[in-house]
Amino acid sequence: MESPVVMIHGAFCASWAFDNYAKLFEAHGAKVYTPTLRHHNLPAGVRSPRELGTTSTLDYAADIEALVRSLKVPPVLIGHSMGGLVAQMVAQRVNVRALALIAPSAPWGTLPTSPWEIMSAQGLYLAGQFWNKPLRPEAWIAETHALDMMPAKEREALFARFVPESGLATFEILHWGMDIRRATSVDARKVSCPVLCVAGAYDRVNPPKTVASIAKRYRDNGEYFEVDNASHWLIGEPGWERTAKFVREWIGNVTARVAA
Repeated sequence: MESPVVMIHGAFCASWAFDNYAKLFEAHGAKVYTPTLRHHNLPAGVRSPRELGTTSTLDYAADIEALVRSLKVPPVLIGHSMGGLVAQMVAQRVNVRALALIAPSAPWGTLPTSPWEIMSAQGLYLAGQFWNKPLRPEAWIAETHALDMMPAKEREALFARFVPESGLATFEILHWGMDIRRATSVDARKVSCPVLCVAGAYDRVNPPKTVASIAKRYRDNGEYFEVDNASHWLIGEPGWERTAKFVREWIGNVTARVAA
């Protein structure tokens, strides 16, 4: 695989979230970059800076864009959850070879397709003015919705590594209808590369119908793939290897086709 691969983690995580994928892709000769999003690389027990609370998805995208522009050749972007949205935001600004979006959050204007998406957005108001402060990860939410396919001990160990997330970024994703800046807006016409959207059949965070609607935004460039017996943590839950293999082979095929 000639193009470097940039893997963008999701909310409440850091670069470690893509450890499995990075090792697999590197074993097949890829040059892999796993950046940690702004304010997410904190030692255990260290309180998040207040600046995290007002960090925008636009800030995350700007940092990834800077990395992409520093590379000698256009890379492939792989993004999980919020990282999948950031990847789309970057791809409309700078040339990339392909996008592989795994359980991606949806861009501005994408309607929810499930009651849980609506309830989770409304539930944020229980945290008060959540849009200007760091949001701490909640174990019961992560363990029942994002990590629900993980074995119990592994789920607890994984959640222990979670870090706070930006309230503003969360607002921009889940309450996009109230965001006058339209921070997460993506002009699909400016994304010229192949786009793969992968969903877990039992994912309630970013459910299959929502992920399929993202793929449709990219018309002929978009492709949708649903993983049976899988949930949101497609990058590490049991069976992640088959999903990663599919993603790696898809990238190889589309980049070879574009280069031909």
